[in-house]
Amino acid sequence: MTVTVARVKAKTKTKVKAKVKASAVRVAVCGAAGRMGRRILAHILADDNARLTGAFSRRNDPLLGADAGTLAGEGECGVLLRAADAGGFAEADAVIDFSTPAGCARSAELCARGKTALVVGVTALGVKHKSALARAAKDIALVCSPNMSAGMNALFNLCAGAAAELEGYDLEIAEAHHNRKKDAPSGTALRLGEILSRARGDDGGLSRRAVFCRQGADAARKKGDIGFSVVRAGDIVGEHRVIFGGAGEQLEILHRALNRDAFAAGALRAAKWAAGADAGFYDMSGVFGGDS
Repeated sequence: MTVTVARVKAKTKTKVKAKVKASAVRVAVCGAAGRMGRRILAHILADDNARLTGAFSRRNDPLLGADAGTLAGEGECGVLLRAADAGGFAEADAVIDFSTPAGCARSAELCARGKTALVVGVTALGVKHKSALARAAKDIALVCSPNMSAGMNALFNLCAGAAAELEGYDLEIAEAHHNRKKDAPSGTALRLGEILSRARGDDGGLSRRAVFCRQGADAARKKGDIGFSVVRAGDIVGEHRVIFGGAGEQLEILHRALNRDAFAAGALRAAKWAAGADAGFYDMSGVFGGDS
């Protein structure tokens, strides 16, 4: 199975975006100057049911003061890139954060203070970062997922079902990303591993099954292993392949992102959903209509 992400064409505008509906969800973006952040900005500006109220980046970003619409390739919108603060967050119904682990922990604190919903797409979260998000989720709706595309979340469900049905089949996860990605394996690959482990009934979690490196003369697969392999090359947006290897047959499920628009669309959908949700910690299954 190959999931293809449709490309959303950015149209350059020369005028400030027209006023949107008063009922539009007010959204702010942290990490707005990054590759992912800029695509989220573009999606918000193109959506009549969303209104961009803030665009934030790190305090030493040389782009501070730039118009967010210009950064997104959408023409001026009147919202300037600035450092995050409580006042800026209070103007939004929901904040989307694709910054850094430390940055999203700070966003969680500010959002909880202002009762603003938060959507987190940051990966490589440490214990202290996850704790900050959990604390905030007691007061606000908080959606956290390593991958917000509809296709990948469908793949999560497919893999859970296949792992449960194909008992005894070997499980391997292969992922590929661009050469600038810092964390490995990707957060999405690790989530896939967790899903496969749970589907096999392992209450001990992924740590008991995961094999991140095979090398040397004594690297044979052990029963129950979930293997990971990683590629970092060029400008690969993201590719995840799950392999179910059995006797005489092999099933592969593949998701390939051709650009970042599916992730941006999912993040905006999550922000709209979270803006009206009760306080709690959610993943994208809640956003897409399943059990959270």
